[in-house]
Amino acid sequence: MIVEHLSLVDFRNYATAELALHKGPNVLVGRNGQGKTNLAEAVVFLATLGSHRVSSDAPMVRDGQEFAIIRARLSHGERKVLAEVQLNRQGSNKARINGSPSKTNELPRYAHVVLFAPEDLQIVRGDPSSRRRFSDQLLVQRTPRMSAVLGDYDRVLKQRTALLKSARARGVRGEGLSTLDVWDDKLVALGSEIIAARLKLAADLQQPVEAAYAAIAGEDHRPQLEWALSVRGGDPEEGTDAAATESTGDISDMFRASLAAKRTQELERGLTLTGPHRDDLIMRVRGLPVKGYASHGESWSIALALRLASAELLRNESPAGDPVLILDDVFAELDADRRQRLAALTADYEQVVVTAAVEEDIPEILHRHVVRISAGTISDERGPSTSSGTQADDREDEG
Repeated sequence: MIVEHLSLVDFRNYATAELALHKGPNVLVGRNGQGKTNLAEAVVFLATLGSHRVSSDAPMVRDGQEFAIIRARLSHGERKVLAEVQLNRQGSNKARINGSPSKTNELPRYAHVVLFAPEDLQIVRGDPSSRRRFSDQLLVQRTPRMSAVLGDYDRVLKQRTALLKSARARGVRGEGLSTLDVWDDKLVALGSEIIAARLKLAADLQQPVEAAYAAIAGEDHRPQLEWALSVRGGDPEEGTDAAATESTGDISDMFRASLAAKRTQELERGLTLTGPHRDDLIMRVRGLPVKGYASHGESWSIALALRLASAELLRNESPAGDPVLILDDVFAELDADRRQRLAALTADYEQVVVTAAVEEDIPEILHRHVVRISAGTISDERGPSTSSGTQADDREDEG
């Protein structure tokens, strides 16, 4: 799959933008704050229904506007697909495929993208939510219907937590909590599906991560991935029982048992303390947790290995061909050796999009089609200026 053309309306710093992309490597060059990362973010949204920089959609809508539009012409071999999403500052987003209304969670069926970004270091070093977000976005790309499952789980979780807070405030106990049992059933059904999908994903990533890590680091540090599950009794979100243990039964049975065991504590705190929203993906190299023990170079190697393994997984499973690889300002974060290794490992994908503030940071193997971006204006070296947007300011979130 490749992105042939990207159009934006009122997205981030762009009033309008038109960007033509080619097969093979594409390099977007511009000083920080000019809008190149915004272009990458727009493509990523179509594939993951989320941003790698913000947790909500509103910041992606240009100041003073109520909605933004991302439109991309995708090529799947001989087949062309026009994918479009309207991001609303308030209310649900809207999608269209080839001009016809569609559900937004259908977009990842057509757009396959793997993003490498400086924020990837947070997957390794950040809190558990960073690792859950990484896994869930890959789940959606791998199985698009998981978007609805994750969304439904989030809604049930909010309803159940609101009920716990209300019960705590009113001092309700015993039979007065019969409504909670109904929410427990829904939480267990949806949450068990998410846990099972995450466990399978980690197992399927294991071998590709090992291979990618060795290729990036030049060493075999035996990287390992394991989920620490709150339904097994601890609370990985709070750092207790952080090491994963062997499953001793059906996930849904463990989930129900954990809810029963923690109900008193949940009522006291007004929180849902067990489920996939409390889990953590534990990463190890040399037998030690990456978080807290790995060097800076090892941390970058595992972060890059996760992305390369994700791309390999999607490449092997998708009938649409390779995912688009987007390397957003990542070369500036790497030493010369890792730059060359990463470039060599990604250069043979059908389409690669690289953003950089300094053109010389990009290894020669990826340095082909160059687009320059300045203050929201896009200039293609192969032709005249192709678009213009509003003046970009220097705010960090407008890369």
